[in-house]
Amino acid sequence: MPRVSREQTDKNRVLIEAASVRLFKEHGFNGVSVADIMASAGLTHGGFYGHFESKDELVAIACAKAFEESIGRWKSFVKEGATEQALLDALAKHYLSAQMRDEPGFGCPANSLAADVGREDAVKPVRSVYTRGIKGLADVLMSFSRARQTKKIRQRALAHLSMLIGAVTLARAVRDDPLSDEILASARAYLHSHPE
Repeated sequence: MPRVSREQTDKNRVLIEAASVRLFKEHGFNGVSVADIMASAGLTHGGFYGHFESKDELVAIACAKAFEESIGRWKSFVKEGATEQALLDALAKHYLSAQMRDEPGFGCPANSLAADVGREDAVKPVRSVYTRGIKGLADVLMSFSRARQTKKIRQRALAHLSMLIGAVTLARAVRDDPLSDEILASARAYLHSHPE
């Protein structure tokens, strides 16, 4: 069997990482096997260990990649000259949406991976990766304020972050009931009327 080129190896790794990000967010860490990931990437199961030492390593890498994508999306809402409220409204409109609720594989890892990460042993690498990701999202929210960064600004950012993540998590859990849309709409309205 011919050896795969370095370029193809790199492409395969990107495919594996992208598939794992989506599948972990959709089904959780324990709901996805290495075989599932490799099949989704269009590769054979045997090639996995040429890229990663373990599934735990891939879980941490996928979590980091997912947060990197989310942080990038959140930063895209920052517009020169926009007020903190306008930035928060734009983010809330995007984040607290039916699409975010209904498509966890393409959504934010903060809500789709929270329960899985919470069940992982403290020594698993994904725990610290997830924590860094949450801090990164909080930093983006803090950057919405032009005021000097204070403890009050940080508390407000963490409260907003908690509402965004919590609302999507709850709305997803009850998505077969009208309460789901009500949760999203209520959180959007609250964030719009209570920026401070």
